[in-house]
Amino acid sequence: MQKGTVDMKRKQLEKILLTALSILVFILFMIPIYWLVTTSLKYGRDAFTLPPQWFFFDATLKNFRVELENTKTLMFIKNSLIITVGATSLSLLLGVPAGYAIARAKSKLLNMSSFFFLILLMVPPVAMLIPFYLIMRDIGLIGSYWAVIILDTVFDASFVVWMMRSYFKDVPKEMEEAALVDGASHFTAFLQVALPLSIPGIVSSALYCIIYTWNDFLFALMLTSPKTKTIPLGILASFSAVDVSWGRMAALSVFAIIPAVIISLFLNRYFVQGLTMGATKG
Repeated sequence: MQKGTVDMKRKQLEKILLTALSILVFILFMIPIYWLVTTSLKYGRDAFTLPPQWFFFDATLKNFRVELENTKTLMFIKNSLIITVGATSLSLLLGVPAGYAIARAKSKLLNMSSFFFLILLMVPPVAMLIPFYLIMRDIGLIGSYWAVIILDTVFDASFVVWMMRSYFKDVPKEMEEAALVDGASHFTAFLQVALPLSIPGIVSSALYCIIYTWNDFLFALMLTSPKTKTIPLGILASFSAVDVSWGRMAALSVFAIIPAVIISLFLNRYFVQGLTMGATKG
């Protein structure tokens, strides 16, 4: 009886400690976001007062109004949307079939080729920047959307291939074989059987591509022109030689994180399921 009571108390204590630790970690992660949002609502004089005004300050929407009235802000958002949609679509179009082909390949050499994509993900992006810059310059794509889309696709598609290979390995081959027996082609079996069963993996891969491309700074910095700059470069433009507009920078940063937050909230269930299955299978 005493042993059962002790075990119950220990479990309750562990639960309390785990809850407290989770809350602490959540607060630590949310402090920068909270600081960003509150700074975007402050006047310039209040942004860095000492001691900091964490909760009680004169709030204003001036920074958001200024950014929305700025035509460059809308241009930054439009450019980011175009590049993100382009790179994500191209990565899924190339990566999903490639992952399926590798997962169903009977050749050991082809199966081992999936590690090439993993190695590619380990390469520092800056190491590929100069060669790609020279290539894009020679073919006349510097300053265009396609320069950034292609380079982002190299990394995004590599992740999609690796992710979907692991996910397709968990799709029962018997279901595809049954479709083949019924007269379907391999391509039809892929579209009507394997693809619908792998939706969580596709969604989680797409979410990764969206977040990676939307937040890309290095490639956009080197490969875009003033007319194709993305929102991370717009945030950088808040810095000048004589002044730093912290309020406007924070407001633009809020615009930058809103799409990722909204997409993550709506697709969170698929994202967790897809990552879990893709990480543990294959």
